Amino acid sequence: MQAAPLARDPRMAAWLVARRRQIEGALAARLGESAPGPASPETEALRRFRSFAAQALQRGAAPAPALDGVRVPERRVAEILDAWIEAAATAAGPRSEAVRGALSPLGDAFRAALRDTAPARRKSGAPRTGSRAVRAAIDRVADGYLAIDVDARTIVDANPAAGALLATPRDALLGRAAAAHVPAEECDTWWAHLDALAEGGDTRRFRTRLRAAGGSTVELEVSLTRYAQRHRILGLAVLRPQGSPATPAHP
Repeated sequence: MQAAPLARDPRMAAWLVARRRQIEGALAARLGESAPGPASPETEALRRFRSFAAQALQRGAAPAPALDGVRVPERRVAEILDAWIEAAATAAGPRSEAVRGALSPLGDAFRAALRDTAPARRKSGAPRTGSRAVRAAIDRVADGYLAIDVDARTIVDANPAAGALLATPRDALLGRAAAAHVPAEECDTWWAHLDALAEGGDTRRFRTRLRAAGGSTVELEVSLTRYAQRHRILGLAVLRPQGSPATPAHP
């Protein structure tokens, strides 16, 4: 069966990001003791779905979900996604049917993609806990972190510190064009370094500025490292305000 076309709805995408904490609170109340813990693989799967849904609504087309390292039984994911969609619909009040109607097909698409990756996950052996530990460490570190697709020049991952530097919620950064935060006079510098990574270049270190949500700029020292995935190359950027000492992870 062919999926119905997805209507572009940037306002709903922004609303989901803005109401994330309210929706998660309603989800916890709905699931009770079966709610996933903050560092659980189920919570990571839900984070990936939120990003997938926001990007799909922003663009009017569903991207391929990012499922690298996600190892959760499909039935458990279905339970959590259904509960999250209902929590979002409840939070929407009179627009509950519109929210439910937009999110339910995306939940189906996400589960289908997870189901399609199951054979590869079974062949790859036991789940790796290291990737979750790395994810948790990145979220705790005080320096900003952005993962940028060097070809599409979009932000595919970020940590809370990067969101604070750019005055933007972390989830709102995902899927956004990097150019939205690069001042025009700094574009040549960023694109040259990203192009160098695409061609196999080593880690790049440079000083630059990024633009925060309110229009102010932040002067930064950047370390940009190449990371090759199966279908794309990422530039992993560590962002440190100029003049700041090396900062440890938060406890």
